[in-house]
Amino acid sequence: MMSKVMKTMDGNTAAAHVSYAFTEVAGIFPITPSSPMAEYVDEWAANGKKNIFGQAPKVIEMQSEGGAAGTFHGSLAAGALTTTYTASQGLLLMIPNMYKVAGELLPGVIHVSARAVASHALSIFGDHSDVMACRQTGFAMLASTNVQEVIDLGSVAHLSAIKGRVPFLHFFDGFRTSHEIQKVELIDYEDYKKLIDMDAVKAFRKNALNPERPVLRGTAQNPDIFFQAREACNPFYDALPAVVEEYMNEINKITGRNYGLFNYYGADDADRVIIAMGSVVDTIEETVDYLNSKGEKVGLVKVRLYRPFSIEHFLKVVPKTVKKIAVLDRTKEPGAIGEPLYLDVCTAFMGQSSQPVIVGGRYGLGSKDTTPAQIVAVFENLKQDEPKNNFTIGIVDDVTHKSLPTGEELDITGEGTISCKFWGLGSDGTVGANKNSIKIIGDHTDMYVQAYFSYDSKKSGGVTISHLRFGKKPIRSTYLIKKADFVACHNPSYVDKYDMVSDLKTGGTFLLNCDWTVEELEEKLPAKMKKILAERKAKFYIIDGVSIAKEIGLGNRVNTVLQAAFFKLANIIPIEDAVKYMKDAIVASYGKKGEKVVNMNFAAVDRGVVDIVEVKVPAHWTDLSVEEEAAATKDVPEFVAKIMEPMNRQEGDNLPVSAFVGREDGTFPQGTSKYEKRGIAVEVPEWQMDKCIQCNQCSFVCPHAVIRPFLLNEEEVNNAPEGFTSKKAIGKGLENYQYRIQVSVLDCTGCGSCAQVCPAKEKALIMKPIETQTAQIENWEYAMTLSKKENPLNVATVKGSQFEQPLLEFSGACAGCGETPYAKLLTQLFGDRMYIANATGCSSIWAGSAPSTPYTTNEKGHGPAWANSLFEDNAEFGFGMYMAVKQIRNKLKDLAEEAQSLDVSDEIKVALKDWVDNMYDAAGSKKATLTLVPLLEAYNGSGRAKEIFEEILEKKEFLVKKSHWILGGDGWAYDIGFGGLDHVLASGEDINVLVFDTEVYSNTGGQSSKATPTGSIAKFAAAGKPIKKKDLGRMMMSYGYVYVAQVAMGANQNQLIKALIEAESYPGPSLIIAYSPCINHGIKGGLTCSQEETKKAVEAGYWHLYRYNPLLKEEGKNPFILDSKVPTADYREYIMNEVRYSALTRTFPEVAEKLFEQSEKDAKERFEAYQKLAEQ
Repeated sequence: MMSKVMKTMDGNTAAAHVSYAFTEVAGIFPITPSSPMAEYVDEWAANGKKNIFGQAPKVIEMQSEGGAAGTFHGSLAAGALTTTYTASQGLLLMIPNMYKVAGELLPGVIHVSARAVASHALSIFGDHSDVMACRQTGFAMLASTNVQEVIDLGSVAHLSAIKGRVPFLHFFDGFRTSHEIQKVELIDYEDYKKLIDMDAVKAFRKNALNPERPVLRGTAQNPDIFFQAREACNPFYDALPAVVEEYMNEINKITGRNYGLFNYYGADDADRVIIAMGSVVDTIEETVDYLNSKGEKVGLVKVRLYRPFSIEHFLKVVPKTVKKIAVLDRTKEPGAIGEPLYLDVCTAFMGQSSQPVIVGGRYGLGSKDTTPAQIVAVFENLKQDEPKNNFTIGIVDDVTHKSLPTGEELDITGEGTISCKFWGLGSDGTVGANKNSIKIIGDHTDMYVQAYFSYDSKKSGGVTISHLRFGKKPIRSTYLIKKADFVACHNPSYVDKYDMVSDLKTGGTFLLNCDWTVEELEEKLPAKMKKILAERKAKFYIIDGVSIAKEIGLGNRVNTVLQAAFFKLANIIPIEDAVKYMKDAIVASYGKKGEKVVNMNFAAVDRGVVDIVEVKVPAHWTDLSVEEEAAATKDVPEFVAKIMEPMNRQEGDNLPVSAFVGREDGTFPQGTSKYEKRGIAVEVPEWQMDKCIQCNQCSFVCPHAVIRPFLLNEEEVNNAPEGFTSKKAIGKGLENYQYRIQVSVLDCTGCGSCAQVCPAKEKALIMKPIETQTAQIENWEYAMTLSKKENPLNVATVKGSQFEQPLLEFSGACAGCGETPYAKLLTQLFGDRMYIANATGCSSIWAGSAPSTPYTTNEKGHGPAWANSLFEDNAEFGFGMYMAVKQIRNKLKDLAEEAQSLDVSDEIKVALKDWVDNMYDAAGSKKATLTLVPLLEAYNGSGRAKEIFEEILEKKEFLVKKSHWILGGDGWAYDIGFGGLDHVLASGEDINVLVFDTEVYSNTGGQSSKATPTGSIAKFAAAGKPIKKKDLGRMMMSYGYVYVAQVAMGANQNQLIKALIEAESYPGPSLIIAYSPCINHGIKGGLTCSQEETKKAVEAGYWHLYRYNPLLKEEGKNPFILDSKVPTADYREYIMNEVRYSALTRTFPEVAEKLFEQSEKDAKERFEAYQKLAEQ
């Protein structure tokens, strides 16, 4: 046996490592949380790593999971060992091909990080609802419990598929296993070479399609033979359990571990047993040990080979003494008599002489944390004479009363385990630093490690909580830390938002990153926090990481400073060793960025170790009264008070089922983001009134609608609070108003886009520390009370548009996001009558993540009606919305025309005709509706006219022409949703599409799409994309009747607003493609420069502005207008300002120059093609 190789990695890396060995071809498509598996395979292949056949696998990124499954099937059919990776809806898109692959007995393997399937809402988190939808496909199904099992059993899936001629679905829990980092033992590829059945591989290849020995597969069969032919596969499935068992035994010999198709753990004479699979198994193991140490007799059956389900092997491991069994399923099958595993277990015991009581329950849906206390509740339920069946754990069901009561949480993590929690802000580097820390300890000591990261649903800028454990024994605690030895808060704004120290053990350590002095803590910290720190006898430290990072030159990146402070205080390894390992990691990570960057990070390590300040916890903190501190209750909607605020405090787990009565269909109100007031920015803009030229560009570009212009009448000026200064408004129609720019500092994310674009000779906006701007909180509240004024300017101008209320505000988008400014502008132009169908992706997450909803309403309660269906079908979904509204409005038209022939007043007839004449015109239908509705409401006649008017009034919300928008990113529009997008635009109907073109799949982490240009590094294009960007706009122009525009806000604001208004008013399909800088681009200077970056993109000829308006053809004009000038800036200089390009010169210098030349050539050819169109 070879010496053990221990490595620290997460479940996705483990699956990639194992599958790589056996993979010749991988057909893939990115989806959270499985994407990293394929990304690692692609990266390793790009760097020349070999599989066990001595070749680097070929990774093909397809346009969808359906496409990946087709490639998976085709590659297997042609004789290559093929793998794919997926989850959730992606797996469901593969199901038709899975039937084919299984039916043709092909040895493919799908690795699945099992994830919830969207129902009433989307959840990217883990459960088994996706894999349970695949039970009928004929795939064998193998479950891994933890990262080590992914290593060990992942190989069993590949080996068994080859020998058994049955494809495998190898699954493990999404996030809890896929993203949990553990220290694991690797199996050497040489061992795999010894285990693989090469005769079976040769037979597979010889049986593959080949024109030199041609056969036909995939016939269409009639009723005479289909049934018999379908049954012919039975012997392969009958033989498979023995094949899997054989390979498990081989892995057992290599590892010394004990894997069976089913494994029992617990008391030999147990009377109560739980049966489960997935990550919960480790938690149950811990709990079984705890209960048996207390004298109870309980046990656990771990399910590994779920399909085929071998009753013989299952019954062999169940103790003969068992009287009661609870089966735990991590899925919900509404309307069924029980969930799948429960029904399988019941079936297995049918006809047996011993019939234990069997009950089933659901747990852990959408990654709901499953703790030892919940497992104890399951065992307690089994003590009852009649245990509750169809139960739930981990929630309080006060509606259908299915939940089991849960007792106090237990601290049964292994002896000597050190538990640490870190509260960070998304993109501040906390998570990255903790991943680094866990690997330092895991790879340089004999300690076992575990790391898991929980997030809210914001993009960068949300709360992150890192859960790290270290110990001398393997760590089985697959649940969040509730009792911590060390807690760190990396953002001082959290102290009065979250209860961070209740989890601190007595004598534990609390580290707070803040710029407060020890004396200021008395005032700044809430009483509850101070009281707990005193009562727990906590060791309390502060460090000013922000000032240190700025001083060194690292900006707001405090991660290295705080990582060093953690190593110093936690004392898990000697600080001298920790410093050395951190600095080694810095050289590895940043060495190619130059000595200056390395030295800055070295300095951050040194300062983090020495600049910690110890705080002696005052004795009087123990006596503080917490009740006095209860915040003054604000008048907020019930939803905000009862659902949103508890969720935002990270207390959503405690909400009962009854909180969602009336919301069973997933409906959430619009406009809740305004109640968050997170205050997360380090710096916010301060308005310099005397320098301001009143252009409103700052408001135009603000990604979060936190900076807005306001017009005040004389009374409002007189009533304004002190400091709410204003100046005489400039412009025709503004003579009677004062003007003010107001910032909502508590909603600002501090991106600085507004200050960056300010065109004033001396900047009218200066970024200042947020603590200097607290007076603006009251000023914003006053601004929100100002009267609604009819817009005195033309809304179709940059300045005029910004006097319209944005109906998208305070979203969860990244600071400086390139997408939200476009969407916000849409709502200012059309928001009160908008339908939005939103593709899954960044724009659905920043727009639709519970509980914060940023699309909002105006003073009449009108605003965008927003919904998300899936990733792949967004165009069709939005088209369906449009067709429904069109049909209802056509009925109203029929009614209005019929009513004109009846005996009603001429006034009503004129109003009805006016509405019919203007029903397809936005302004006209609004005006006609305002006239018509009061007349119909006042009508007091009877008969058919009364019936018609009542029906029109019942549907009066359809009288105003609606603005139908379909929104999504380039991953949707160019790839997975392209077929639907093409079909919908080709329909000729009056729908509008806005594509946020970030040139990558932004939400899943920056994978290549067909919008990615030549030479750009992206995931699945680790060596630079060799193929040029798809020209979606020109493709759609070929129809001749689709309005098409390419826009870039930072380059030409007027062209953008003109394109949006032309597109929306065009009585046919329109497509707007908007260049959207993204955090994935790695822009030098960050997203603060996102507007400047789009400007440079156009100046360098990287991006082009144009409008194609079919209406111009009817006037005898050229429909194509090229709004871009001939490029004047240096193309190469532009792309080298972004890491997605510049990094290629360091990672693959031999191809970088060639690809960059090709990229520039592609852009030039594109512009020349546009010039030819403009000259026609």
